[in-house]
Amino acid sequence: MTTGDAIERLRRLCLALPEAHERVTFGGPTFRVREKIFAMPRDRDGRPSVWMKAPPHSQGILVGADPERFFVPPYVGPKGWIGMRLDAEPDWTEVEALVRRSYRLIAPKRLGALLPDPPPGGV
Repeated sequence: MTTGDAIERLRRLCLALPEAHERVTFGGPTFRVREKIFAMPRDRDGRPSVWMKAPPHSQGILVGADPERFFVPPYVGPKGWIGMRLDAEPDWTEVEALVRRSYRLIAPKRLGALLPDPPPGGV
């Protein structure tokens, strides 16, 4: 998957969320709700990826379980954000679940409540 294809697919996922919008910041697109970033597509090492907010301890679990796919992104990594590479045929259901989780962590509770609950045992 090319960087452009991955970012376009990610864009569709992000902009489908309530009150989500896109703004170019830090040299690339960012996806926001109420001006707070919940997803940032990046291509820092020549590989498309997305950086997302994650709940406490998720970063270590994901990176430890699959370091080829997940990584600690610069700048926001120390705040618990997770990076996910999108170049090796990602599971887009998983990408969507992680983006939605990031959105719920960032969005006001009223907006986050508009999303259906994730499936039991989901990401």
